[in-house]
Amino acid sequence: MSRNWVYFFLVVLDIIVVCLSMILAVYVRFDGTAPAVYLDRAILNLPVLVAIRLVFFYFINLYNRIWRYAGVRELMSIVAAVALSSAAFFLYIYFMGSGYSIPKGVHVIAMIFTIMGVGITRLFVRIASYYRYDVLGKYRSRGRSINSVLIVGAGDAGALVAKEILGSKHGKSRIAGFIDDDPGKIGMSMFGTKVVGGQDKIREFAEDFHVDEIIIAMPSAEGAQIRSIMSSCETTGCLVKIVPALNDIIENRFTLSQIRPVQAEDLLRRKKVDFDKKAVASYLEGKTVLVTGAGGSIGSEICRQAAQMKVKCLILLGRGENSIYDIQRELKGKMPELAIKAIIADIKDAERIDDIFAKYRPQVVFHAAAHKHVPLMEYQPVEAVRNNIKGTLVVAQAAKLYGAERFIMLSTDKAINPSSVMGATKCVAEMLVNSMKSSCSTIFAAVRFGNVLGSRGSVVPLFEKQIEAGGPVTITHPDMKRYFMTIPEASQLVLQAGAFANGGEIFVLDMGEPVRIYDIVLDMIKFAGYRPHEDIRIQFTGVRPGEKLFEELLSDEEGRTVTKHSKIFIADLQPVDNAKLTQQIDSLLELKEDDDIINALCSIVKTYKPNRESVVEYV
Repeated sequence: MSRNWVYFFLVVLDIIVVCLSMILAVYVRFDGTAPAVYLDRAILNLPVLVAIRLVFFYFINLYNRIWRYAGVRELMSIVAAVALSSAAFFLYIYFMGSGYSIPKGVHVIAMIFTIMGVGITRLFVRIASYYRYDVLGKYRSRGRSINSVLIVGAGDAGALVAKEILGSKHGKSRIAGFIDDDPGKIGMSMFGTKVVGGQDKIREFAEDFHVDEIIIAMPSAEGAQIRSIMSSCETTGCLVKIVPALNDIIENRFTLSQIRPVQAEDLLRRKKVDFDKKAVASYLEGKTVLVTGAGGSIGSEICRQAAQMKVKCLILLGRGENSIYDIQRELKGKMPELAIKAIIADIKDAERIDDIFAKYRPQVVFHAAAHKHVPLMEYQPVEAVRNNIKGTLVVAQAAKLYGAERFIMLSTDKAINPSSVMGATKCVAEMLVNSMKSSCSTIFAAVRFGNVLGSRGSVVPLFEKQIEAGGPVTITHPDMKRYFMTIPEASQLVLQAGAFANGGEIFVLDMGEPVRIYDIVLDMIKFAGYRPHEDIRIQFTGVRPGEKLFEELLSDEEGRTVTKHSKIFIADLQPVDNAKLTQQIDSLLELKEDDDIINALCSIVKTYKPNRESVVEYV
């Protein structure tokens, strides 16, 4: 039915409802024996009443809504339109005088009848639409493939998913049922479909009702709960999908296209970061902000987050032209009014960095540029020292010379009791940042965290490629564990830590519990629809040079001090002889031979225990 015909149909129904409501109201008010004088006056005033009602219905958009998706908001619109039009009609009768007067009770009863009548007509439209699209759609699609969908989660997200499925005109999916652990919801119906039980009923229901697809609609659920649900879904043979976490959909209207297969990130999902935008904006708003390594995974996300803080200018500095171009284009597309400077430069080039600072005078610096690949850096110690230590020194000295307000360096858990060249160089960089706290007005600080899911060089993308290729999936050791967090979470906490900095702190992010890499691989293989060790082989290759089985966030010598944020605390570092450290770093930067560099790092970082040989225990 065309829009004009629907419009005409609703107007006709409303005229009938308005007229009948007034006539019935007179009879109800006088217990079925309506006095002729009031009945005549009611009929006399009907044209005016109809006109007033229709005008209010039009301006409150009762004819401009898709009633198939009507809910509480639409019901309140009907109530508002009828109440306001009733008030207008009452005022009309009052000013027309006694010859037009109708008892007040008739007005009230007519208003109630009209709300009921208009509501019923809209309900009729909704039922007709449902029959047309859902019942007839399924009937016409009997020869086609229809997905039977089980929705896990009968809350707001589950309702959104159900609405999107029911709203599809293609009839490719039907809702078989809902799963929810809330006892108060079990047995209840939503959109005409029952909440069949809790998580323990997933397997049974999926088998009995031939479910093809399971959608986990619980965007606020934590990783442990997702893992438990996935365990219940394992033997069903169903395709399992998930609604993204809240922070991934909060800024966009939810659509079915956002539902995706379950990923490793979902199993490690934690509570949404408590991000104090006001505190972050207090040191970023109106400032010129420079981000080194701006094209990297963490650097680019820091740029995205900082850009939302109304910065005066955002300087994207990096060595890779393609990655810098990508983040520049993305930010310009989203925020065309933002002043962005994209700069290709090497942080080790002191003259170039000095020129950049002299020209732009950045007030806040986030130093994210670094070499971070452990086994690769193990045999490139010269490059690791130059990039991670000299690069940090060059940028930090420029920040000091040109009066930057804050310098925040991104560090790693591999800097604690390091066994790798990369970890040792980041530890020296931490010591360097800490040593500069009293030498100028610039606030220097570092933020230490572990592995970031989805970042460049992360193991998860590698595992995905290996699974797609049919295996084998290579793991270094069955007991290896790592701390993990997502890119947005890490970036937001870095910005938050910057608000707490007073000078010299090493902030440590709460990474939750470490996760066994082997468990992640098992889950990823199952998500892809394969059986570990049968369809996809898992190969243990041995611990690589520089690697440890377990990472740490604090050394034995370090204590911890809490901050205002539950996921950020401060490592209590041992005092460092600044003059000696400066001399050691100067000497280190002059060295060319690998062994000399390793020995020099050992003398600076007393807890550094080099592990430069592969240990192949599992083949």
